[in-house]
Amino acid sequence: MSLTLEQKKTVVAEVNAVASHAQAAIAAEYAGLSVAQMTDLRSRARTSGVFVKVVKNTLARRALSGTSFECLQPKLSGPLLLVFSAEDPGAGARVVRDFLKDKDNQKLVPVAIAYGGSLRGPEALQALATMPTLDEARAQFLGVLKAPASKLVRTLAEPAAQLVRVLAAYRDKQQAA
Repeated sequence: MSLTLEQKKTVVAEVNAVASHAQAAIAAEYAGLSVAQMTDLRSRARTSGVFVKVVKNTLARRALSGTSFECLQPKLSGPLLLVFSAEDPGAGARVVRDFLKDKDNQKLVPVAIAYGGSLRGPEALQALATMPTLDEARAQFLGVLKAPASKLVRTLAEPAAQLVRVLAAYRDKQQAA
């Protein structure tokens, strides 16, 4: 079933709006996936705040024009679906990676990944998926900031603690005698 001109304009506008606010995008071949598998992928994406859309390549090229994902255009050939991560750059990659862990879903093949305005190959999927979320990155940063201060406190408190242990050992020795 072919789309009317108005439907095509709507699809292009929708994908362009999502792409203009997204932080990362993945183009993946989906040929061979069943309807149930696609529904499973879409539900996983929805719960993670990830936008998944199957779009004709010509419409996708128009939608990606003027966005930071324009670099994906040369890779748009064949039956592809686009996965956009809006708030967390690694969310879409985690959805695709977790979907691929199931042996039945191996027919989903990442073709290209774009983030930061540059095009990456499918091997970047794992690197993007293991990126920490914003909250995890903040926690790691605070841990790094806190470590020297806590080490200083432990270092300053250690001589007093050693003195207390020596006095306690001397007391125990005196009580035993």
